Order: sequence, then structure tokens, then C-alpha cells
Amino acid sequence: MKIDTGDTAWLLISTALVMLMTPGLALFYGGMVRQKNVLATLMQSFIALGIVTVQWVLIGYSLAFGPDIGNLIGGLQWIGLHGVGLEPNPDYAATVPHQAFMIFQMMFAVITPALITGAFAERFKFSTYLVFVLVWSTLVYAPLAHWVWGAGGWIRNLGALDFAGGLVVHISSGVSALAAVLIVGKRKGHGHDYMPPHNMTMTLLGASILWFGWFGFNGGSAIASGALATSAFVVTHIAAAGATISWIMIEWARRGKPTLLGAASGCVAGLVAITPASGFVGPLSGLVIGLGAGVLCYYGVNVKNKFGFDDSLDAVGIHGVGGTFGALATGLFASKAINPAGADGLFFGNPSLLGIQAISVLAAVVFAFGMTWTILKVLDKTMGLRVNPEQELEGLDLSQHGESGYTF
Repeated sequence: MKIDTGDTAWLLISTALVMLMTPGLALFYGGMVRQKNVLATLMQSFIALGIVTVQWVLIGYSLAFGPDIGNLIGGLQWIGLHGVGLEPNPDYAATVPHQAFMIFQMMFAVITPALITGAFAERFKFSTYLVFVLVWSTLVYAPLAHWVWGAGGWIRNLGALDFAGGLVVHISSGVSALAAVLIVGKRKGHGHDYMPPHNMTMTLLGASILWFGWFGFNGGSAIASGALATSAFVVTHIAAAGATISWIMIEWARRGKPTLLGAASGCVAGLVAITPASGFVGPLSGLVIGLGAGVLCYYGVNVKNKFGFDDSLDAVGIHGVGGTFGALATGLFASKAINPAGADGLFFGNPSLLGIQAISVLAAVVFAFGMTWTILKVLDKTMGLRVNPEQELEGLDLSQHGESGYTF
């Protein structure tokens, strides 16, 4: 095994692109909350860079990608990155230093718990959140990453395809967000107080940074610089564009006006849905997946009004619905002509892949929901999940951090 400098350069650039997605998410979410909660919302994403990085170095990477134990979890041989050096690893990164693969995967582990924060924005205690991120990353993210991507993981062995994290990142965060919505409860005044986004300019900037960073998210998952990275890059952009259009078109038809929030939400929905499929489908399939995601996630976001959920920033409707759709769509549109290491989907003569994808989705949903429910229940009993009503009224910026987002 010899290090390829081109592959290494692309993977390091992709790592930097994915790192930028977490501050991008902070801006995307931060613009959607009320002014009194903007800093607290930014902080929830940003602090994940600190906590998850340390967790990943100490135990996370070893649990997710270390030598397999029973097809369920990685062993502890790589604790503290012991044995994770600068030589390539034959299982994961045959042409790049092992540490390059490790830090690329770290950025996925960072953004995933940050995605969940959209479900409980404007009411969650910061101290409890810090513990939640640490525990969730260890007990939910690491095992799921091992199942899907780890050498020996049972979902990987099943033949399920997840190129860049439909299951591991989006379904896990989306269904965890649903558990959080149900346990944490609604914001005070939800349903009768007007709670508009305070800064749509910030939200669009965040969505644009996410779109930009996603080229590293999906393109970098080829772990090489070449045809497959190019294909993933191309379909990522096409799907995002398709979903941006389909979301605002359906919104325009149903509400009379196309909104900027709709366009921003649509692009993220398309990016989420193409994530698992990005290394296995061609451009037209990517366009169909994007157009479908815009419509499905629009309805996924609006269904919360029927149930009276307070998924503040639509984590469930975009990541849960979009991730599930994308994983199943991979079972329809995957083609060995695009990636010989993958499989053909239903539309290319192999209906069995759709069944395998469905099993993997079900496993991810049940595991992430059950574990997150348990973690939040324990934290609620021990630390409490919510700030008190006075702190919520005052806003989390002042009550949790002693700062204000804007001083005029």
C-alpha cells in the first residue's frame, strides 16, 4: 500500500469542507430562532466541534471503526488513536494515511448530534446538552457507524448501501430528533404566540455553506480523487438544485408565495436525500431523487402541525424523512455502471437491494429512537432537560450564556 498524494489532498480538503458544515448548520439554525435565542442556538452546533472531537480521539473512532466485535461494535484497540498512524489502512483507506480517514470521519461524527438540536431549540439546558452530546455520540453514533461502515459491521455485511451517511447521519439524527420532540415538549406559547425566524439572511448563508460543504461530505466519501468522487460531486449538486425548485413550487401552489425559507429548506432536503445514494447513482437519478425529496420533505415538515409537535427547526421533517427517502431511493436507482463496488437497484434489475435497504432503515430507526429515548429519560430524571419557564421567557442567550446576540 502506497500513499497517493492526490487522494490524500482531496480527502483533507473534503475534511475541511465537512468541518465548515457545522458552523454552516449553526447559521442555518441560528437565523430560524427568535432573537433572544440566537447565540444559544449557534453555541449548540459550535460546541459539538469541541466535545465530539475529544470523544472521537479518545474512544469514538475505536468504537466506530476499530477491529470488529460480533458485527456490532469496534474494539478498544484504537483508544486514544493508538495504532492509528500515518500508514494506509487496508480496510478503510488503502491510498491515504489512516489519520486522514480518521479525521474525515470525525467531521461526520461532529455534525450529527448538532443536527438534532433543531428539534429542541429555544428550551434545552446547556449543561444537559453537553452530557447528551457525549453520551449520544458514544452509545448511538459509534455503534451505528460500525454497523454500516465498519469492517465486519452487520449492515455492511448485509449488502446495504450508504455512501455518505443516509442512515448513520440523517436517519439517526432525524429519529433522535423525534424522540427529543416528544420528551422535551413544546416551547412556551407554541401554537398561539407568533415565533417567526429572526434573521433569514443568516439562514440562507448557513444553507449556502451547507451546500458548499456537502461536496466534501459526499465527494470525499469516495476516499479517493477520481471518477467516483466526481460522480458523487455532480449528483449532489443536481439533487440540491432539484429539491430547491420542487419545494418552492409546491409551496407556491399551496400557500400562494414561494419563500426564502422554503428554498433554503428545499436545498438541504435534496442534499440529505442524495447523501446515501451519491456514490451509486447517475445524474438523472440524482435529479429525480432531489425533486422527490423537495416534495416529500415539504409534507414531512408540515405534518407536525397536524400532530401539534414542536420540532422547532424541522430536524425530523428534513433529516428523518429525507434520510429515509434517500436510503430507499438508493435501493431503486443504484447502478453498478456508476460504481462497480456497489449494486444494482430495482430499476436496474435487482429488486432485492430495495429489501436490504428497507431492513437497514428499520434497524437504524428502531435503534436510534430507542436509545435516544432512554438517554433523554435518564438525563431528564438526573439533570433536567429544560430551562425553567423564567429562563425560557428571558431567552437562552442571557439565561444560559450571559450574552446577547445583538447590541444596538
